[in-house]
Amino acid sequence: MGALAEQVVVPEDAIYPAPAHLSPEQSAALPLAGLTAYRALVFRAQARKGEKVLITGIGGGVALFAMQFALALGLEVFVTSSSNEKIERAIKLGASAGVNYLNPDWESELLKISGGVNVVVDGAGGAEFGKLIKVCSPGARISIYGGTRGPIQNLAPQPVFWKQISILGSTMGSPDDFSGMLNLVNAHKIVPVLDSIFDLNDVNMALARMDNGLQFG
Repeated sequence: MGALAEQVVVPEDAIYPAPAHLSPEQSAALPLAGLTAYRALVFRAQARKGEKVLITGIGGGVALFAMQFALALGLEVFVTSSSNEKIERAIKLGASAGVNYLNPDWESELLKISGGVNVVVDGAGGAEFGKLIKVCSPGARISIYGGTRGPIQNLAPQPVFWKQISILGSTMGSPDDFSGMLNLVNAHKIVPVLDSIFDLNDVNMALARMDNGLQFG
């Protein structure tokens, strides 16, 4: 196991103090999205300093945490989105570049920009999952934490085994992962990106915003 994934054994009933540099709203964003991103990137994909990582669907909460964690750990980050505005916002936050996956040849564009990536953090799956294989360098790891675009289709096995690609499922995390995630947030003073704060009575408005893919954070 890589140094970044070393885990400290934590009792399951342990109490985790909220990071002192965060507001209550910012702290509330950490437990699910932050934990999911940490496990996918650090524990499952074993991301290491100096590697290149592609994070798909930037703008979602898990994707943004994955980007923030990757930058804190010294990785070079590339992103995809269907929104050029979200790509630009990600670049302002530290991503090196991004491509719009509505472009039918987005994988060729990304490969040209990045030269290939070592890690992919994906929450989409879907019919174009095979394009992720194309942008992977030999020995790359793809960590999947979601399937918002449906079943994986048209995935040829040959590029997977010839390039020695690892495809890793990941979801949420353990108490050890949670402790590691909090340690990373505290050490680098990471501040979650909040898109909006809604009153509980306006929960339907919040859900509609997410359904329409308008959120960034």
